[in-house]
This record gives sequence, C-alpha cells and structure tokens, in this order.
Amino acid sequence: MNLPILQPGSEMTASPRPPGEAPFPDMVWIPGGTFRMGSDKHYPEERPVHRVTVDGFWMGRVPLTNERFARFVAGTGHATFAEIPPKAEDYPGALPDQLFAGSLVFVKPGGRVDRRDSSNWWHWTRAADWRHPRGPGSTIDGLENHPVVHVTFGDAEACAQWEGKSLPTEAEWEFAARGGLDGAAYAWGDEFLVGDRHMANTWQGEFPWQSMASDGYEGTSPVGAFPPNGYGLYDVIGNVWEWTTDWYQSTHPAEAIKACCIPKNPRGPRAEESYDPRQPAIRIPRKVLKGGSHLCAPNYCRRYRPAARFPEPVDTSTCHVGFRCIVRPRTQG
Repeated sequence: MNLPILQPGSEMTASPRPPGEAPFPDMVWIPGGTFRMGSDKHYPEERPVHRVTVDGFWMGRVPLTNERFARFVAGTGHATFAEIPPKAEDYPGALPDQLFAGSLVFVKPGGRVDRRDSSNWWHWTRAADWRHPRGPGSTIDGLENHPVVHVTFGDAEACAQWEGKSLPTEAEWEFAARGGLDGAAYAWGDEFLVGDRHMANTWQGEFPWQSMASDGYEGTSPVGAFPPNGYGLYDVIGNVWEWTTDWYQSTHPAEAIKACCIPKNPRGPRAEESYDPRQPAIRIPRKVLKGGSHLCAPNYCRRYRPAARFPEPVDTSTCHVGFRCIVRPRTQG
C-alpha cells in the first residue's frame, strides 16, 4: 500500500483556495484536509475510524451522464465491457449459454423473497448495456441527464482519461462526499430526512419488491435532482454507486491505522489482496464502490452514507453503478 506518512506535529496539507480556475466548467474545488475516514457504527468493512489527510483536488459536480458518455463513445469508438461477449477461457466452468454480451439488471419481484439470495432480483440480461439499461427494447431516450450505468471500472477509467481527468481514490471520494461535515452519518448531517424532505435518491418501502418512490423516483434520477452537499457536489449519496481506484479489502488496511501517524493521500492495497474468496475458480479482483444507490434501503442495504463501501469485481457492470471524475493539481501527480 502506497502511504506517505505525516508524523505528529507535521503540517497537514490543506488547500482552502483553488490554485486557479477550474480545469473544466463542471468541476468544483475540494479543499483537502484531515478527516475521520470510515465508521464504527455500521457495517464491519467500514471499521475502524481512522484519520486520513488528502490534498485538494477538483471534482465533478455530478456523476457522469449518459449524454457525456455518449460523447466519449462517439469520439473514441469505445465498446463497453457489457457489449463484448466474454471468452470461455476467462470464465472456467461457465455454461456456454451464459457467455453472451450483457449486464446485470435489477428486476423487482412480485412479492416478498429470500433476501439472502440476490438472484431473486439481479438478472444477467442479454444485450443490457449503457444504451439499453433494461435490456433489448429499452433506451436512454429522455435519460440523457441521468447517470450512465452498466459501466465497468475499465469503462469508467477510459472515459475519465479521454476527458483529461481521473477517478478518485476511496479517501478522496469520502472526504469530498462528507462536504466538510467530519464524522456526520450522511453527506448533509446526522438525520436521514431533513424536515421530512428526502435528500437523496434511495429506496423507500420493503426491498426488493415494494417501491413506494416517495422521493419522486423509481430507478435513477436526473443528476442534480436533490440538494448538494457542503462542497456543492450533487448525488454523492444514492442514485448510483460510484467507482473509485482503490482495490477492496474487507476492512480498512491495518497499515493505514496507526496512532503515531496519519496517512496522506492513501492509494489502497494491491490488486492481489482483493480477490473474492467466494469465487476460487474466478480470481477477479474488486474495486471499492462508494455512495450507495437508488436500490439502498433501510431493511436491506443502509449504505447511503459517505463511510459506506462495497466491493465490485472489475469485470462487472450493473444498472446502478456509475462514476464521477476528478482532476488533481499537477504538483500532486
């Protein structure tokens, strides 16, 4: 793990003022500083809380939209992972009829199901991709201002690079999502509802079969439909999960948590430390997702919080995962 260390008493890098004009008009300055990363009050993988310092950077106000991703595809001819049939040698044991181009689509069951089995609502769907978010016959017409979905980490990284940007680390993402509210449960404070107002696009009702959509949306929402956080970022909570560059471990890495020092700009563990032991035949490493999605519900997945994190295999795309970009000042690298 690449961890420059700040010794006690050394200067913590913080950049309250941006180093000039925004590099792109859709970006806001995140000032950087030291914060408490993680949570001891929720899921085990968020533990333990530890102090981290990040330098300032620019971040997209909103997740990348279908309209912007379409520009990337038009400019490069990029084919997303979901549009390319998988190779049998990469997936030993897979049945031939499973080796087709597609992606995971959420399908609401007709009634209560066993929530221990996610196949009751996740369906590997032929020809589902960013243009066809629910599979054949579906379209993104009218959804141009919704976040792009059905993109793998590689798709997101390629688009970010084409735009002259990067994807954030987990620490950068979490610092930005907190909006200056160090230690708060949500991106806007400690209460989920603010005066009975929904602050993010999440699931209301009994997941996965009962969607009350009392926040106004079932499925993704247009970016910017809910209030921004303290840094002016929209949709850091809910709507779609967002890719980060960090490889996933089941807890925050031990070397990041030391009483004597504070990690600066941590970049996460090595790829080989992020394999899923539940898939011994398919050793596919996983990246950290952040922010939760419109499918996060109080009775199933309370991950609509800055500290929340989730492992996503780098070869997986779904209808509720997208991304946003950052730009670091040149002196940071």
